[in-house]
Amino acid sequence: MQFKGQILKMSSVLGNPINYYLNLSGDLISMNQLFGKNLHLKHVGYQCVNCGKDEKIYRMGFCKKCFFESPYASDTILKPELSTAHLGIEERDLEVEKEIQLQPHIVYLAYTGDVKVGVTRETQVPTRWIDQGATFALPIARTENRYEAGVIEVELKKHLADKTNWRKMLQDDRESEVDLLDFRNQIADLFPKDSKNFALASEEIVKLDFPYEAPTKITSFTLDTKPEFEGVLKGIKGQYLYFNDGDFINVRSHEGYVIELDIS
Repeated sequence: MQFKGQILKMSSVLGNPINYYLNLSGDLISMNQLFGKNLHLKHVGYQCVNCGKDEKIYRMGFCKKCFFESPYASDTILKPELSTAHLGIEERDLEVEKEIQLQPHIVYLAYTGDVKVGVTRETQVPTRWIDQGATFALPIARTENRYEAGVIEVELKKHLADKTNWRKMLQDDRESEVDLLDFRNQIADLFPKDSKNFALASEEIVKLDFPYEAPTKITSFTLDTKPEFEGVLKGIKGQYLYFNDGDFINVRSHEGYVIELDIS
């Protein structure tokens, strides 16, 4: 089988295990059905996720120009506490920013090799946790907008990590349940005074089952350093494809890359 297209992040469907679909220019390829198959990847160009031009991808699937101009790549995407749409203040495009920021958000704890704190739109649960490779996750607050969630995260990340260590995430083979409930109880007093009413106390831990077993060796590669790659697909965790010999590629970090994919 042969495919060609622009890489977008893999879609996923919650299950036991999670089902993954590689998105190539809108065509969804069932990746779980390809375990044990030989995949040949060849990088043949770029297609910015915003303007569609064949320009080198700068970050997050955007060419350099779009990264610094698109509201979908603004600072508030990575730093919710900088959100201003609730004040009616525009950063790049107020209508888009209202759509993203003025909706319920979840502050959560997730185990990705370490316990971390994060923020996501409520509509992105559990997709956000799957994309991060979280084995366990627990909502700890629900806010009305992105800014309110960011304020809580700023305080909690003084005590917890807020980024995923990808290597620890891929190395982790923990099967026993992490006590995120205990973590939640420990940090309850760390919420800002004006944010305590957003706290959730009755949510249950969500366990995520990935089609993956941790290998003894982990080596990551990119299509910049290795524009042509061939290997047998062994598993998936987060947005990482795992091939034989411990080779890993982060699909999400290759959004906007155009590839040819041969499956045998």
